[in-house]
Amino acid sequence: MNINKLFTEFQSIFQTSHQPVTFFAPGRINLIGEHTDYNGGNVFPAAISFGTYALARKRHDQLLRFYSLNFSEKGIIECELNELEYDSNHDWANYPKGMIQALKQQGHSVSSGMDILYYGNIPNGAGLSSSASIEMVTGVMLEELFDLDIERLAMIQLGQQVENNYIGVNSGIMDQFAIGMGKKNHAMLLDCQTLDFQYAPVELEDHIIMIMNTNKQRTLAGSKYNERREQCEAALGDLQSELAINSLGDLTNEQFEKYQHLIKDEVNCKRARHAVTENQRTLKALDELHAGNLTEFGRLMDASHQSLKEDYEVTGMELDTLVAAAREQEGVLGARMTGAGFGGCAIAIVEKAHQEAFRDQVNAIYRGKIGYDATFYPASISDGAKKVDDVESVPAAE
Repeated sequence: MNINKLFTEFQSIFQTSHQPVTFFAPGRINLIGEHTDYNGGNVFPAAISFGTYALARKRHDQLLRFYSLNFSEKGIIECELNELEYDSNHDWANYPKGMIQALKQQGHSVSSGMDILYYGNIPNGAGLSSSASIEMVTGVMLEELFDLDIERLAMIQLGQQVENNYIGVNSGIMDQFAIGMGKKNHAMLLDCQTLDFQYAPVELEDHIIMIMNTNKQRTLAGSKYNERREQCEAALGDLQSELAINSLGDLTNEQFEKYQHLIKDEVNCKRARHAVTENQRTLKALDELHAGNLTEFGRLMDASHQSLKEDYEVTGMELDTLVAAAREQEGVLGARMTGAGFGGCAIAIVEKAHQEAFRDQVNAIYRGKIGYDATFYPASISDGAKKVDDVESVPAAE
């Protein structure tokens, strides 16, 4: 679908001859640093080439009209600018409504209604953060259309507040941060507590990042996530009987090995070991990428998955099958699960020349063992949320 088709759709749906303004916000992947954020460690996300487009124009009245090509059966969803409360009947449109309300409550002037068309090509249910993408594309759209002066960090924090307080999902800030601050061909080392971050060049050159969707719903993720948090907190409490630390992220691998005997429960010790070693891998990853050493970065991805499988136990048969099959293929530098686990996606760094064979062979192994297909999405690392001035084409939604 090219941008002209989106323009035509906009004009047809909203019965107007006006040309809308176009905006884009990416999805995100976490390259390394899983289950570290709530343990006082770092994450290592990157914005990706899949994301959400918003085409918008201001109206002369107070009416807001939202339409998504991904949920066309919902039709146009309408509300007045002074009626932005959460409404379950408004379904997906609560995400942009929440952002408009949050900006208004911060004192920004959104003075008129709008017609807005959304189109996302983030694979459905893949855990690549489509909700944060909608929030951030709405933020940059409002900033441009109403000439608002919004610090990007403030917009990111508003996006998280919408997710937490308006939608009611208790998520961290990584998704909005990666989407709001993304930089083409760069990942970022982010401390989710202090929000200190550094960019790291990801020079893929002859490689792509292959996103591999298990197509398994993450049914256990919520309850197991809470259990892992509790286990890490218990391990931290044991360590604090002798160590003056605030989080597991304060420890080096060597310190952990020296003091792990303080942790009373063997399972809690394994959970803490992952949190500590995974955080150290994010720091090593920063150094290796600055040195242009993509091969060593791939090895760190492999080690990350192994730790998530053995010490944190959040992978499961589907993710383990994908990752093991990926590692066997020619031209692969590394592979790991990404996200909370128990389903969702894995990622691999694959040579472009081998990507078709990679896809076919990995899927054959996966189907043979799991009984259904995985889905594969080659991605590159993109800029964060922004106005789009020149778009040749828009990839089709999956």
